[in-house]
Amino acid sequence: MNGKMLKLLAPDFNKAVRIYLYRLHIYYLCLIKIGLLIMSADTLIHLNDVSVFQLHNLVLSHVTLSIDKGEFVYLVGKTGSGKSSLLKILYADLPIMQGEGTIAGFNLKAIRSKEIPFLRRKLGIVFQDFQLLTDRSVNENLLFVLRATGWKNKQKMTDRIQSVLDKVGIATKGHKMPHELSGGEQQRISIARALLNDPEVILADEPTGNLDPETSEGIIKLLLDISKTGRAVIIATHDFLIFRKFPSRSVRCENGEVIDAPVPVT
Repeated sequence: MNGKMLKLLAPDFNKAVRIYLYRLHIYYLCLIKIGLLIMSADTLIHLNDVSVFQLHNLVLSHVTLSIDKGEFVYLVGKTGSGKSSLLKILYADLPIMQGEGTIAGFNLKAIRSKEIPFLRRKLGIVFQDFQLLTDRSVNENLLFVLRATGWKNKQKMTDRIQSVLDKVGIATKGHKMPHELSGGEQQRISIARALLNDPEVILADEPTGNLDPETSEGIIKLLLDISKTGRAVIIATHDFLIFRKFPSRSVRCENGEVIDAPVPVT
């Protein structure tokens, strides 16, 4: 091919290259948008450049985080550092105003109000203060949740309640009222409740905050065992004794940022 012909073809070739690169760039942006470029098949939680707000006040900025199946992760930080607010983003109690996020297959940026109950069936949420209904027994507490989430068959509900009580080590406590149980037992009931709908993710907000050290160890061991079944478990805490006893991945809320780095334990 002579030089004259190359000069004639060059503009068309350059145009084709520019079009190709443009389309590749758009494809890349789309992958980023839906989280496929940086999420593996095992990723249950992914946040990309998320800003967390409480009543228009910026709490955390530029949060980028991925958590896979079977991971056991501490979310640590001082009181008021944004731990609970970040958990609220994950269970869609706070909206994502800036950035992108997915959890258990749900797009947290685009989720609609009517979809949130279905998201929460894929999540198990454990609170510091247990949040048990004090006017009914353990079995009735768990039955209330099953009915509220669409279960109908009485035998299946009975079997499921007994199964989760077995898993948390209190199989014989179903007939008890909450006030008849110790703090550790009440927290085990709270974890049993979180397991009822076979969630993919467990979010625990200061689950040992009201418990003595020995009881706290039992709760953490239980949550570790749950993570070994393939569920992602995130524990918001500031209990450094737990880190020493049960070291694991730690994500730190500090100075308005989320840092994925080991927590210094002294």
